[in-house]
Amino acid sequence: MNRRVLIIVTCALVLSVCASYLVYRAVGSRVTAAKAPLSVELVVAARDLPVGTLVQDADLRAAPWFGPPPAGAIFKRDVPRNRGVVSAIYDGELVTETRLAPKGSGGGLAATIPPGMRACAVKVNEVVGVAGFVVPGMRVDVLISGLPPGGNALDGPKVRTLLQNIEVLSAGENFQRSPEGKPEQVQVVNLLVTPAQAEILSLASNETHIQLVLRNPMDTQVTGLPGTIMSDLFGGVRAVSPVPSDRPKSTPPAVPSASPVAAAPAAPGVYTIEVSNGSVHTQATFSRPGGKL
Repeated sequence: MNRRVLIIVTCALVLSVCASYLVYRAVGSRVTAAKAPLSVELVVAARDLPVGTLVQDADLRAAPWFGPPPAGAIFKRDVPRNRGVVSAIYDGELVTETRLAPKGSGGGLAATIPPGMRACAVKVNEVVGVAGFVVPGMRVDVLISGLPPGGNALDGPKVRTLLQNIEVLSAGENFQRSPEGKPEQVQVVNLLVTPAQAEILSLASNETHIQLVLRNPMDTQVTGLPGTIMSDLFGGVRAVSPVPSDRPKSTPPAVPSASPVAAAPAAPGVYTIEVSNGSVHTQATFSRPGGKL
């Protein structure tokens, strides 16, 4: 082969290899850049933060987050500072707005109350508190018992379901949810209710006897119950309510009496006396006014 041709072919081959390598590097760098995930710095918990904790700088740290950040993510550490924790945040877990109370609400029990809701305290004992199993996060029904206004005392007291599916906000001084669910004897239970339910519960706690009934948190069905009276437990017939004595009694309509008829004057009494004097016979007639003897 001509030496000149060989040189040309060799140069062309070298140039083609170099061009292929450059194209490969260019395309590969673009693919790698497209596949590389984006990372941002987000705020995470530096330790376990239980419910009610007031967040400080030492409780937070920054960590890389790959991909699009979730809704409510916090980018700056000064945003969650001095805000209460309303839902437990664990070490290394992302801190979001939904886990924190609004600014200025502080920490503790008040920070765990959602807007528009109220915490109403109910005094309990071992029986009312379902043997200590009414702990934060549980769901209960509120029953009341007593003699209803206007009820018949012969029927006995009545029990009625007042509120259903109410969340227990705190048991005593403990407002953190227990993962073990261990029973704990307390004197006061705070229930999370609406303002209208708070009025009802406050009146019931002062005027009736309250009992708490534990229910499954997954059971959210609300049923209508008429209540039970003592006489129903023994299968008796409910007594008829007596008519109050101060109620005016109905009087029968007056019957018009017949006008008295004047009695006819009695005929005067007449008496005849026959007198015999020998052969002479005479009669004498006497009368007495009014016909009386």
